[in-house]
Amino acid sequence: MESKLSDFVKLKRKQLKINQVELSIRAGVGLRFIRELEQGKKTLRIDKVNQVLALFGSELGVIKKIEL
Repeated sequence: MESKLSDFVKLKRKQLKINQVELSIRAGVGLRFIRELEQGKKTLRIDKVNQVLALFGSELGVIKKIEL
C-alpha cells in the first residue's frame, strides 16, 4: 500500500509533466531518493523530502491526530 505522501508526489510530478529524473535534478536529490519516495519507503530523510515538496509549494509538518 502506498503512502499519501508518495501519491501526492507522483500526482504533482505528473501534473508538471516531468519524469523522475527531471524531478530529481530540479529538487537537487538523487534519482534513487525519488524512486524510494514514490514507492512509499517508510524511512526517508525529512530534509530531502522537503526539498522535493518545495517544488510543489508544500512541506512536511506536524498534524494533530484526532482521538476517537
